[in-house]
Amino acid sequence: MDIDTVRDAFPAMARGAEPKKRIFFDNPAGTQMASRSIERMTRAMIETNANLGGYFETSLAAQAMVDDAHQAMADFFNAADRREVVFGQNMTTLTFAVSRAIGRDLNAGDAIVLTRMDHDANVAPWLMLAEDRGLEVRWIDLDPKTFELDLSTLEATIDEDVKLVAVGYASNVTGTINDVKRIAQRARAIGALSYIDAVQFAPHGVIDVQEIGCDFLVCSAYKFFGPHHGVLWGRFDLLQALTAYKVRAASNTPPGKFETGTTSREALAGVLGAVEHYAWLGQSFGNVHPQATRRERIVAGIEVADRYERVLTARLIAGLSRIDGVLIQGISDVAALARRVPTVSITVDGTDPADIAKAMAEEGIYLWHGHNYGLEPIKRLGLADRNGVVRIGLAHYNTEAEVDFLLAKLADWMKTRT
Repeated sequence: MDIDTVRDAFPAMARGAEPKKRIFFDNPAGTQMASRSIERMTRAMIETNANLGGYFETSLAAQAMVDDAHQAMADFFNAADRREVVFGQNMTTLTFAVSRAIGRDLNAGDAIVLTRMDHDANVAPWLMLAEDRGLEVRWIDLDPKTFELDLSTLEATIDEDVKLVAVGYASNVTGTINDVKRIAQRARAIGALSYIDAVQFAPHGVIDVQEIGCDFLVCSAYKFFGPHHGVLWGRFDLLQALTAYKVRAASNTPPGKFETGTTSREALAGVLGAVEHYAWLGQSFGNVHPQATRRERIVAGIEVADRYERVLTARLIAGLSRIDGVLIQGISDVAALARRVPTVSITVDGTDPADIAKAMAEEGIYLWHGHNYGLEPIKRLGLADRNGVVRIGLAHYNTEAEVDFLLAKLADWMKTRT
């Protein structure tokens, strides 16, 4: 993969862009937008600015683009049908909406299972549903020593009383990739639904909902080089059976029944462009046939990016491990990088993470600090009263030089504390 060519595909960092040093390590909160996504959005606002269902040119063009956006995400998920793809304002909004639809069929005393590793967008909606419906809430624990979920009691936790299991594919705090296939299989075995939050995983790994065997999976396009918009996949028979909260005139079939109001044409076009960025990566740098399907090109593109990111992650973790006083809050064994995404959180004893983030910002290094909405993992790691973590997130447009610059500046800053 030629990194200069890749960076040229992002206007924020292309050659000839803003000369001021800007190192984007804030990627877990939101990546920079790919040029294909921006161009698609611009064209949509000019060429397809119309409601659907008309016989005139812009309406017909809008319908074609909306259909292609649904199909693109179906290819991204390896969905069986583009009607299984639902767009929404963001992952949180989609989860609240779907949780309410699911909750109509749950009764007092039914159990749901959550984890101590998840982002609050895959916790709070279910906790509020449990309160509304009188549900029992059970938890899969996070082991603070291994930074992985404790699945030793999986069968006992997910028993016949459980109706739904909500779990994150990858943690936005520790970076850990969870065994969602095993969890989904257990849920399916006892007749429970599985709801997978893939927001943090989607930018870095191949998603195959057929292989996972889950019932729902949700992600956010602005985490994989697109606009601020959410995308949900659900099994068609479930989406068809659930009661959607919608206006009466809206469609009674998926995905329209869950896409409340008029969808943002430009946002859907931007998501399409983000998927096309991965397909371009695969076509340009992956080992794919010239006539490969879009799914094949997407997979190849993600695999190319993943291989590159693992090299950067190994370099980052090794460098952080050499800085006295820095503690990595996640898997740090370089041989185990396949079990994590390149989201690396650190703490320094006696130091407010905000102070580190401020110091790095002065050097043009963009980082996030705090709980990052991962309330459960931050509490479980004993970091709630320490203002959380400093989070460093890599993407395939970052460089080894940027990693080295961060490591050098962090080491220099640490020396000023002694």
